[in-house]
Amino acid sequence: MSENNSIDGIVLYEDADHKFIWLGSESKQRRGAVQTMQYLIIDRGRGVLLDPGGVHLFSRVVTAVSRFISVDKIDTIFFSHQDPDVSSGIALWLGITKAKIYISSLWIRFMPHFGIVDISRMVPIPDKGMNISLPSGSNMKCIPSHFMHSPGQFGLYDERSRILFTGDIGAAVFDEDNETTFVENFEKHLPLIEPFHVRYMASNKIVAKWAETVRRLNPIMIAPQHGAIYKDEQVDNFLNWLSNLKCGSDYLEQLF
Repeated sequence: MSENNSIDGIVLYEDADHKFIWLGSESKQRRGAVQTMQYLIIDRGRGVLLDPGGVHLFSRVVTAVSRFISVDKIDTIFFSHQDPDVSSGIALWLGITKAKIYISSLWIRFMPHFGIVDISRMVPIPDKGMNISLPSGSNMKCIPSHFMHSPGQFGLYDERSRILFTGDIGAAVFDEDNETTFVENFEKHLPLIEPFHVRYMASNKIVAKWAETVRRLNPIMIAPQHGAIYKDEQVDNFLNWLSNLKCGSDYLEQLF
């Protein structure tokens, strides 16, 4: 793994044909906004962009991507779910690329509300997921993650790097004093993730099923859209914690 200045991104995985890149975070420049992180996969010179974010991030993400690849070489844009911090810039990305957009089939009919009339470049992901083939012949798997927290949510597992992008799952809420790129101490990280997961995830039954699915994939990293990246032993620490978490409807009486 090579680490550059976080403004320039960090290459999380690299071989002769393939890179998985963290494009940095805008949190220090966006007080009061939800902190987000974007990722870029480059496979044989072609790009896959993951959750490129909202309108206000568009110019920053274009600049970050351009450090690694020409924007017109992005063939695929993956959206984990429909939240505005994930997808409100979708029309802008359609305007500067020829990419196909992969998003849950639940959200295709909402695209006109983003100003998109022509949905011919939209690829609806079925509830059970699907594979997306890369130029090298390797696959990315759309991993069902429904009700965590969106009813139509997917992760994206890159088989070649063994990195799982999870959207909001694993998200941490940092302030300016405790932000890190990687989870270093899970016990100290817990206060940053527990309130979010208790409130936003649907139930223990859901999160335990998801954790079981992810264990079969055996990822070496879990890369969320907010917070810090889990790698090595922190992957197991997170999955073990999440499997036993009471959340959402487990607290039904306290919510109504």
